[in-house]
Amino acid sequence: MTPHFDDLETRPPEAREGALLARLPDLVSRAIEQAPGWARQLQGIAGREVTSRKALAALPLLRKSQLKALQQADPPFGGLTTVPAGKLGHVFMSPGPIFDPESTDPDPWRVARALWAAGIRPGQVLQNCFGYHLTPAAWMVDHAARKLGCAVIPAGTGQTEQQIEAIRALRPDAYLGSPSFLRIIIEKAQQLGVDVTHLRRASLAAEALPESLRQWFRAQGVETVLQWYGTADLGCVAYESEAMDGMILEEDLLLEIVTPGTGEPVADGEVGEIVITSFSRQYPMIRFATGDLSAVMAGQSDCGRTNVRIRGWLGRADQVTKVRGLFVHPEQVAAVIARHPQIRRARLVVSGAMADDRMTLRCELAAPGEADADGDLTGRVAKSMRELTRLRADVEWVATGSLPNDGKVIEDVRRLD
Repeated sequence: MTPHFDDLETRPPEAREGALLARLPDLVSRAIEQAPGWARQLQGIAGREVTSRKALAALPLLRKSQLKALQQADPPFGGLTTVPAGKLGHVFMSPGPIFDPESTDPDPWRVARALWAAGIRPGQVLQNCFGYHLTPAAWMVDHAARKLGCAVIPAGTGQTEQQIEAIRALRPDAYLGSPSFLRIIIEKAQQLGVDVTHLRRASLAAEALPESLRQWFRAQGVETVLQWYGTADLGCVAYESEAMDGMILEEDLLLEIVTPGTGEPVADGEVGEIVITSFSRQYPMIRFATGDLSAVMAGQSDCGRTNVRIRGWLGRADQVTKVRGLFVHPEQVAAVIARHPQIRRARLVVSGAMADDRMTLRCELAAPGEADADGDLTGRVAKSMRELTRLRADVEWVATGSLPNDGKVIEDVRRLD
């Protein structure tokens, strides 16, 4: 068998880009015509004219943080599905609650590629330790495993000793689940004197996987330990391959990385918020802002897959911070920057102790020396901060390139003890 799931994974990047952009006008048009929530979201948009990334970037973002309110206003899915609830596969409930519809497509969450990249092949037995109760993670990999022709042990979470007994008796080829629960299983098996070293592969998600923990798993006999990144709204977004040189974007998605608080794409390599356009027939997503941070990596993977790579999950973009009883949002900082083109990049640092909050807007200049040449620029920026946040902030000019490339717009360093 080939190391790749299909030929789509190795096609020239320009062929992939062209194929996805060719589908974009139909996606936007169908969403507007068939889903009233999308008609409201994209009011005034001519779907057939959305034919390029530039046109896509002009559309409004749909933020994950908006879903709960949209679903409450137009139950159950905010009008964002193209079919009634009764024509879906499963319906899930994530914390919030946010209701997650599952389409009736084979492998509806697009996880099969991630499993294949982890070495999972037809005829294997997989122990699925994601939770089957109300949330979609277990079903994401369950559908993918069945598409690949694998048998699934629907183990779910908890009941560690029963999990170990299933592993001992059924000898699964791979573990599917979170990193932390795999460690619990291995450590408990060692305490009980049960040999689980035939469990040679693990496809992990839902938590960060530190490199130290990956190496620990390998030392216990789990030879292949790879992770994938996804959300309950989209399914799999990107996955690791055996090359372990970043996460490879799923084939059926358009990715943008934008400045947190705006819809403006950042330059490749810059950390920003992951925004996804998905071509799901029954639950399309157009410029869905996940709230997660990542960055595009240069070049292609050594595994031969040619799609875009990202650095994986780098934190949350939602940096809303409460200062002196008022919430300060990344969008407000972005609005200050937009007012003053002399600012190249800025970060709002909230410092001090409880009940003694201080805000400092640290700014890089687009052209060094401009702050000195315009003696009133500092005052005007401070005034903008006051107008847009209703709070006072100091303005500090820092060297160009000195602010970290980590996607943070607001940094809270207050002492809370």
